[in-house]
Amino acid sequence: MSHTQLKVVLSQDKLPVEYYNIQHDLPEPLPPPLDPGTLQPMSPEPLLRLFAKECVMQEVSTQEFIPIPDEVRQAYLRLGRPTPLYRATRLEQQLKTPAKIFFKREDLNPVGSHKPNTAIPQAYYHRKEGTERLTTETGAGQWGSALALATALFDIDLTIYMTRISYEQKPYRRTLMEVYGAEVFASPSSRTNAGKKFLEQDPAHPGSLGIAISEAVEDCVTHPNTKYSLGSVLNHVLMHQSVIGQEAKLQMEEFGEEPDYIVGCIGGGSNFAGLAYPFMRDKLRGKSEAEFVAAEPKAVPSTTRGSYRYDFADTSETTPLIKMYTVGHTYQCPPIHAGGLRYHGKAPSMCMLIDKGYMRSVAYSQNEIMDAGMLLAQTEGIVAAPETNHAIKATIDIALECKRRNEAKTILFNLSGHGLLDLKAYEDKLSNRLVDYEPDAGVLARALEKVPVVR
Repeated sequence: MSHTQLKVVLSQDKLPVEYYNIQHDLPEPLPPPLDPGTLQPMSPEPLLRLFAKECVMQEVSTQEFIPIPDEVRQAYLRLGRPTPLYRATRLEQQLKTPAKIFFKREDLNPVGSHKPNTAIPQAYYHRKEGTERLTTETGAGQWGSALALATALFDIDLTIYMTRISYEQKPYRRTLMEVYGAEVFASPSSRTNAGKKFLEQDPAHPGSLGIAISEAVEDCVTHPNTKYSLGSVLNHVLMHQSVIGQEAKLQMEEFGEEPDYIVGCIGGGSNFAGLAYPFMRDKLRGKSEAEFVAAEPKAVPSTTRGSYRYDFADTSETTPLIKMYTVGHTYQCPPIHAGGLRYHGKAPSMCMLIDKGYMRSVAYSQNEIMDAGMLLAQTEGIVAAPETNHAIKATIDIALECKRRNEAKTILFNLSGHGLLDLKAYEDKLSNRLVDYEPDAGVLARALEKVPVVR
């Protein structure tokens, strides 16, 4: 009796030894960050006040592969890399689709998401430079808990600004960060001038990643021996995540499959880039016709209804201007449960790929994605994070389209995080309390009016 192969687990010697840098293969160089005062390209030097020098060098590098330090690889192994890749046969059967569905499991490490892939090297580079303290922001808490773990491993203090709505919705993520030794504050907070400004406007402000970034950056630059760490959007962050896709390529080869569709959720873009970019390398070189599908929330529709232009990366206008799809840095992100997707912009490299047609994006409501997450739980047994449920919903839609067309395509998605600390979202869904948010055209237009005009 033959059995369908359900998973591929790589041996530890297959852990990647280098990060892949998409900037080497982009169809043209990324538009440079601009000084908001002069609107002229900025040199990387001011970034050294915020980031580790090695991260800044990686940020601007066009080198195809960058070596992963041995100490970082050891930490990856300790936390569960390489991660397994599964086939979702029960989901396939439930959907009655001829498509084959595969997913990469980034939820199995101690903090339950893909975020340690960049938290570990960032903490390592900071420790090498003698950084005593880091500041950062977090939405749902996946990034915050990953950096809290990494700074515990490398003995660095950490202050986290967590968006207020997630701080209240997800208390156990906050507890997890504190277990690892971090201090966590609801954002907007009264600790920074940026936070005080938004609290004066609305004492019950739900916060956003843009505001939390403003607070973390202000905290960094106003204290000695302190640097800042970002969990998405930037080039070096996406590069660190490329370990996901490099492993997945080997695993899909062992399955004897090549994906026709590669799917992921996008907030800043790091988890999807991590899976997609090693495959995108082949597409950019004319060796693949795979389709890349990025799923975002209708509540924050940066790539589906936003504008591709220069904008601030934070709400208080303290960062350089970067070219990306944006709904405007002043846009008030609704309090959806997918806190990691509540960001007004997206990674510049991913935005370029969407703009040039190498990748497409779709948007979903809270109720749609939670239905998809519950279907995965009831077929494959995995309770996924609300963020990840966007990728699951997109995958289900593609599989049903394959059924309609009777096409036996191969779909690969990134299961970027578990939902075991997000059960409030499932509780709200089960009790019919989940609210769908979708901004009208006027709201988006007013937010985009406040974006600087760059000729």
